[in-house]
Amino acid sequence: MALDPEEFKRKRQEKKAQQQAQSKKLKLRLIIAAAVLLVCGIAIVVMSLAGRNAGTEVPETTTEPPTTQTTEQNLPEETVPDTTVEPVTVLHFAATGDLNVTDRLIQSGGTEYDYSDVFMDVAPILANADLTTVNLEGNLCGAPYGVTASAPPTLMQTLHSAGVDMIQLANSYAINRGVSGLITTIDGVNQAGMVPVGAFKDQNAFEKQQGFTLFEVQGVKIAVVAFTKGMDGTTLPPGNENCVNVLYADYDSVYQKVDQEKITQVLQAVQQQQPDITIALLHWGSEYNDTISKSQQSIKKTMLAHGVDAIIGTHPHYVQKVEFDSEKGTLVAYSLGDFVSDAAKAGSEYSVILDIEITKNNVTGEASVTGYSYTPIFSVVEEGKPVRVVRIAQAMAAYESGHMDAVNEQTYEAMKYALQRIEARIHAE
Repeated sequence: MALDPEEFKRKRQEKKAQQQAQSKKLKLRLIIAAAVLLVCGIAIVVMSLAGRNAGTEVPETTTEPPTTQTTEQNLPEETVPDTTVEPVTVLHFAATGDLNVTDRLIQSGGTEYDYSDVFMDVAPILANADLTTVNLEGNLCGAPYGVTASAPPTLMQTLHSAGVDMIQLANSYAINRGVSGLITTIDGVNQAGMVPVGAFKDQNAFEKQQGFTLFEVQGVKIAVVAFTKGMDGTTLPPGNENCVNVLYADYDSVYQKVDQEKITQVLQAVQQQQPDITIALLHWGSEYNDTISKSQQSIKKTMLAHGVDAIIGTHPHYVQKVEFDSEKGTLVAYSLGDFVSDAAKAGSEYSVILDIEITKNNVTGEASVTGYSYTPIFSVVEEGKPVRVVRIAQAMAAYESGHMDAVNEQTYEAMKYALQRIEARIHAE
């Protein structure tokens, strides 16, 4: 059964309506609680002042008037305000690796550029999270598609229908077609109903957003920043230096000098907004390489020191290790691999969709990353068929049960191996 855009649009609307209702309910309860505390405080002050003015001399013959105790049981039920507040709010942030705009992917949409079948199997995972992000390794610059890494608008529309909320644009392809190409890509993402992160049309747009994007879901403020190590050797032209957030001062050459000033500037602006959680989407590391560089460690240290709670990496095309500190409530996923791959290189055909659990204590106001999980996925590339992104466990089960739309034996064996490699990579020392 192909993905039904209208069905996912309906689910998205229901999810957002539920989130808005929960957010309003939480705010109302907080207002009621604050009002009750204020009334109690005023009553205490009034009683204290009355006691002071009453004096200390009381005739011995004075008879104490009978007291009448008023309890909640004496009041009509509707006059007792409900001051309870949900103790915690739990959200889920989903992230994928690189969506590579290649000729094979473009051809998978057929003459109508319909990519429903490509994402049919993973759409429920993307849609069920509270916020979902995808890293777009390409542009939206019109035809011809694929050869120039330009994607048709329908690809973005399908992603939005499948549940994607934001598109990371701070990556190697940010200015693949110049600043004008960046602008049309930002416009295309917005027109599809999603939010571009990490890139800005011009200096004014950067200054207005201060280099980050703020989301509020069920009363939880989540700041998202996105940076790239570089843009495939290209340089931002004068006057447009802030159109893309970059991690290195020498981003157009050797990636050795971390731009601490730029990183700190953006993160300080984030903290001024006092978000509950800050997530950094980093396009970093080396392609087809498992090495975590010293500069990456430096960047990680700076990010965590300036309030970042989770770092989600892309660019190497391989799945890399995940570090989770349950005591500090922080997580670092160095690379999620390729979300959509043409399997040109071994190891890039499998990856994960990461799910980060965020918990906010509504009594103390504290929030942190409280856990994570992941779904192993696989880009199925078989002769004569469109590329399909599938959940490995479900695809293997379909093969074993003889499902008519199952993968072939070669792909099945590759998936078995992929499951082992994913576990080994994520839990690597």
